[in-house]
Amino acid sequence: MKKFLAILLAALMVLSVAALAEEQITLQLWSIATESDSSHQAYVDAIAAFEADHPNIKIEHNATENEAYKTKIKAAMSSGEDLPDIFFTWGMGFLKDFVDAGRVVCLDDYYPAYADELPQAMATNVTYDGKMYGVPYTMSLVTLYANMDLLAQVGYDHIPTTYEEMQACCEALKAADIIPFGVSGKELWCLSEYVEPLVIKSVGGDALKAMYNGEESWNNEAVVAAIAAFQEMVEKEYFDPSAASLGNDEVKNNFIAGKYAFYQNGSWNNADIGSKAEFAVQAGTFPTLNAELSPYQMIGGPNNTLAVTESCEHKEEAIEAAFYLARFFSDADYKSGANLPCWAADPDAEVSDLVKSAADMAAKAESMVLFGDNFLSADAANTYLDYIGQAYAMDITPEEYVEGLDADLH
Repeated sequence: MKKFLAILLAALMVLSVAALAEEQITLQLWSIATESDSSHQAYVDAIAAFEADHPNIKIEHNATENEAYKTKIKAAMSSGEDLPDIFFTWGMGFLKDFVDAGRVVCLDDYYPAYADELPQAMATNVTYDGKMYGVPYTMSLVTLYANMDLLAQVGYDHIPTTYEEMQACCEALKAADIIPFGVSGKELWCLSEYVEPLVIKSVGGDALKAMYNGEESWNNEAVVAAIAAFQEMVEKEYFDPSAASLGNDEVKNNFIAGKYAFYQNGSWNNADIGSKAEFAVQAGTFPTLNAELSPYQMIGGPNNTLAVTESCEHKEEAIEAAFYLARFFSDADYKSGANLPCWAADPDAEVSDLVKSAADMAAKAESMVLFGDNFLSADAANTYLDYIGQAYAMDITPEEYVEGLDADLH
């Protein structure tokens, strides 16, 4: 009997150790990859692949629409309560606030294992004081999409290459009862996708970075001219008259339905527009206001990122998952046409013409500055976007715009 009990006890210990070794854990992942987001399927497929390779780990994915997500993640990081294990984030100032608050895990000890596939240059926007805090997976650029069928109706076989030609094109479109541009006036970040290209093509990338960093004044003639050009587009009704009441998804769908000649937004729209539009579409860049500057002064860069919270109970597993998922997203988004990859891409992959256009613009870029609401810290970004909203509503003059930014951001 004693011998039997000893064997039984030993067997139970072995089973207990095995059970511990295969402990089932759950990781919470927050993102903006809702069902209407172009990366949604990549998230579904990546999570399924990771769980198949890691049978003891389950990932619970909670997706929230872009603007609501910003509010949600900022509130959670501020309180430090009910935080996810892994979360989607943008780089630069957006993530920096969370890093400064001590909410994010430093990845320096883990990155070397992936360095051959993820160039260090791609991690610039998630590196603070020489330490890496996020895993970037795609880069994006502000892109001007054009409905070439509508442009053909008014005599254009190309996207206008000068601002004067763009104005003439818009007047011809209006005369033909075609709305030139679609934009969401309800989502301020969408308005910034028009303002920032105008500004960077007036002052250049280095100057814009210096303004964001508080090293140079916003109050110069070139920025005033850029805001004046933006307000002229509003006054001349180059934008959809219903823009103030429309969300970005509505605007994008209106463009896909053929309602607008142009739609300017991030290159993450390549997949949706390329697969759904039933007209000839081209992707390019808005003309420059300053003839001395290249039109390839671009807004964008490596940005979409996964990070791990410091409060995560299973850090090692969460970090492994973050790198695994990011690598998967980079490849999937590139092949689907949703975005440009941060990780080494398959050179033989077949990609759409819109993706090729985005890659060509990135290769030609003489300067690349991240989106202002990501470059700046949360509070500064809200102030910055508010001024853009005031300019769109014609509540302030271009001079008041630059004076206000200097006063409130510097």
